[in-house]
Amino acid sequence: MKSVVIRGRGALGGVAEGPALISRRTITGWGGVDIRTGKVKEPGHPLEGMSLKGSVLILEGSRGSNGWSIFFHAAQVSGCGPAALVFPRLDSRTAVTAAVLNVPVLTDLEDDPFALIRIGDRVRVDGDRGVLTVIKRMGV
Repeated sequence: MKSVVIRGRGALGGVAEGPALISRRTITGWGGVDIRTGKVKEPGHPLEGMSLKGSVLILEGSRGSNGWSIFFHAAQVSGCGPAALVFPRLDSRTAVTAAVLNVPVLTDLEDDPFALIRIGDRVRVDGDRGVLTVIKRMGV
């Protein structure tokens, strides 16, 4: 496998890895995530039925109000939150979510993660060095 490394800026330090939960389409905050299971429940969303638990959540951004972070925090409190977050660019909602979850966060990416990473790829986020690495491709 050709190594896939994407450089960016670590917004919050630390290192975490897990399966990539990736979508250009963001998840709606109010009601998009089941806070008891961490599953995406937004009807028709590409990640519908998949769990945030232990994942590296890679989204284009956020949608809605700053209350967007509440659902991700509630899922984390119930033990079903993501291990790390990756956003090509931070906005006010994603920045609040990053601060509330206090997990490694990567932003300001040099390459397009949506072209290079698939759902389920094993990835590592190094918020200290600002590096996202694909460790193992899904199905390889």
